[in-house]
Amino acid sequence: MTNSPASTWPELSPRFMTTRWTMVLQAGGDGPEREAAMEQFCRAYWYPVYAFIRRRGHDPEDARDLTQGFFAKLLKREWLNGIEKRDARFSSYLLTRVKTHLMNEHRDATTQKRGGDSVPISIEMAQAEEWFGAEPVSDETPERSFERRWALAVLDAAMKCLREECAAANKTQLFDQLSPFLSREPEPGEYAALAIQMKMRENTLAVAVHRLRQQYREAVRAEVSVGLADSAMIEAELRHLAECL
Repeated sequence: MTNSPASTWPELSPRFMTTRWTMVLQAGGDGPEREAAMEQFCRAYWYPVYAFIRRRGHDPEDARDLTQGFFAKLLKREWLNGIEKRDARFSSYLLTRVKTHLMNEHRDATTQKRGGDSVPISIEMAQAEEWFGAEPVSDETPERSFERRWALAVLDAAMKCLREECAAANKTQLFDQLSPFLSREPEPGEYAALAIQMKMRENTLAVAVHRLRQQYREAVRAEVSVGLADSAMIEAELRHLAECL
């Protein structure tokens, strides 16, 4: 059996703390690192934008084109500068930008797809509509729905970053076994049974879960703190995140 928790769970590397947004903001130019970071960000956050546009009454194809057009504009340099200088919550900033995009598209009576700009992400309509159709009927406003979906997207993005870090340390299987405890406490005897299955001591497993939870909190914090140097604003972001869930 493994005796040392330190040998079981990897420490976070500096690479892990380079989030999708900081990669975009720091890479500069049109290099491959920036392009890869932009694609990662779009894949992490396209659905809250798509669902908000659908809730505003647009059909699936228009919502797809408007979503793609929004990210194409957002990822231009002048839009990114706003992230670094923002004094509002990230979700509020993003939602304001989405609304501005919709107003401009309505005014111009065209979509970004027809406008000819490059599309930063391909949206599978079947998947998008499957997710949208599976959502429970609710009387909440499109804005409130967006905030909730954004919060879930943040948690999912942080989870994926953490899993990627564990994969880089050859700890994917360990992550998959312990990650369910990020959202719940163990049932009586569950740690003991899992420790036997994993051939480690129960206290070693408990310490590994504790470390994973700490790293997950750090990943979530990194995901919401982009562009913010003020720790008070970061804490406000985290509180708002919790309120949206």
